[in-house]
Amino acid sequence: MSYPGYPPQAGAYPPQAAGYPSQPGAYPPQAGGYPQQPGGYPPQAGGYPPQAGGYPPQAGGYPPQAGGYPPQAGGFPPQAGGFPPQAGGFPPQAGGYPPAPPQGSWGGGPAGGYPTIGLGGYNTGMANQISSGIAGFSQTPFMLDQASGGYPPAAQPSGLGAPSPNQQSYGLYPQPGGNMQPPQGPGMGYPGQPGQPMPAYGGAAPTPGYTKAPSPNPSMPAYGGGGGGTMPIAPPVNRGYRGSINDFPGADQLKDAEVLRKAMKGFGTDEQAIIDLLGSRSNRQRVPLLRAYKTAYGKDLIKDLHSELSGDFRKLVMATLKTPAEFDASELHSAIKGAGTDEACLIEILSSRSNAEIKEINRIYKQEHKKSLEDAISGDTSGHFRRLLISLAQGNRDERETVDVSLAQQDAQALYAAGENKLGTDESKFNAILCARSKPHLRAVFVQYQQMCGRDIEKSINREMSGDLESGMLAVVKCIKNTPAYFAERLYKAMKGAGTKDTTLIRIMVTRSEVDMLDIRQEYVKNYGKSLYTHISGDTSGDYKKLLLKFCGGSD
Repeated sequence: MSYPGYPPQAGAYPPQAAGYPSQPGAYPPQAGGYPQQPGGYPPQAGGYPPQAGGYPPQAGGYPPQAGGYPPQAGGFPPQAGGFPPQAGGFPPQAGGYPPAPPQGSWGGGPAGGYPTIGLGGYNTGMANQISSGIAGFSQTPFMLDQASGGYPPAAQPSGLGAPSPNQQSYGLYPQPGGNMQPPQGPGMGYPGQPGQPMPAYGGAAPTPGYTKAPSPNPSMPAYGGGGGGTMPIAPPVNRGYRGSINDFPGADQLKDAEVLRKAMKGFGTDEQAIIDLLGSRSNRQRVPLLRAYKTAYGKDLIKDLHSELSGDFRKLVMATLKTPAEFDASELHSAIKGAGTDEACLIEILSSRSNAEIKEINRIYKQEHKKSLEDAISGDTSGHFRRLLISLAQGNRDERETVDVSLAQQDAQALYAAGENKLGTDESKFNAILCARSKPHLRAVFVQYQQMCGRDIEKSINREMSGDLESGMLAVVKCIKNTPAYFAERLYKAMKGAGTKDTTLIRIMVTRSEVDMLDIRQEYVKNYGKSLYTHISGDTSGDYKKLLLKFCGGSD
């Protein structure tokens, strides 16, 4: 049976003369073809297989015979001039793949042509590239995936070259730009391959004058001659792991929990067993002991240790069983609550932690104390010092390693204009620069500042500010300039004179033991003439001293 009006009449679909394609005998075939005329499908009397004119159709039907589909000479696959095209390119010439219908007709697309969909204009851009010498050309998915412009992208107007290996292209998607570059040997033509120059920043040759020699102070990058433009500062020499506590090979949580249980079981406590265990495990090996102990014995390790130990030794042991963020959050809470505020503790933690660490501290503080860290700071401090702490607590400092020397000069001029070069001080300008800029950038700013006004930034802060704001700004500057030296000074001040600031001593020894304790020890000897190990030994005693010395790691 057939539907009313189907097959349509001349000029309808399938198209008749002048339709698609326009060759006689082509596809769809005519008389006897598909759709079939009377006697077609479903077959009439005579059943299946159908008789002449039925399905499958006979001569002239489907599949068509000579002159039908697939087309013979001049059809598809095309002969000379067809597809793949020979010299002369795409679209193929007469005899090739049937030409597209006229634009605006059925199947011919919009009068303005089809939009290009991610191939950068296949009919033009790609055809121009493959038109010559196409005989041996084999397309790969890699090439089809690219927009016109290919990969790697040519140097952009900004001056940045192609991305370095293992780096995504700048916009995640292929960039617009020139013609597709052919692969340049292994690695598909990444810059920096043998025989290929690495693109310079700014699209020009690197600015001369930057020394490659290490700075006398490892935390302060060496600066050579002048020169503007964006230039990455030589990164600090990677000297490997600089902590004093390492993972203990083959540590077993349940066995360690058993050691702690035996140390506290019965009459008396075996403090030496606790010292030996906790002083030889890294933080990620100590913290899981809480769950392992409870799993094995159904008791709380913290409560058991709290009841068995006392004094500073107990505080130190408790500190070792918290994650870094948990310990920092508890220290900040202790610094804020109560009668007085330990401003130095707030600055120490917030100026020395990374953005990710500060965000985790904020999350844990809110979770543990049902109040945001920012609210706690706001309620306990005031003025510009409060603004400094809140700025640091955002954990939003720029963390790029590259330095724009011209911007560093501008910032140095802004600091000079906000302090030494005016009556009064614009504290907010100091706050904005010291809390938002990256640490490598600020080191460059401090160098430029000294060259500009002949005075160290710290001396200017001493002259221009006072009170908590002065000490806070100084601490931020010292921590950025040379973090190990800053902590060495904090340790020295905690132990010198009558009495020891044990809270500070415990916090720094625990938190820096897996970060930069070896560097702190070097700065301590250099600046104070005696080793940190010796100073701790002479200033503390008992089990407390033994465990502190484990975290110190040795004498220098």
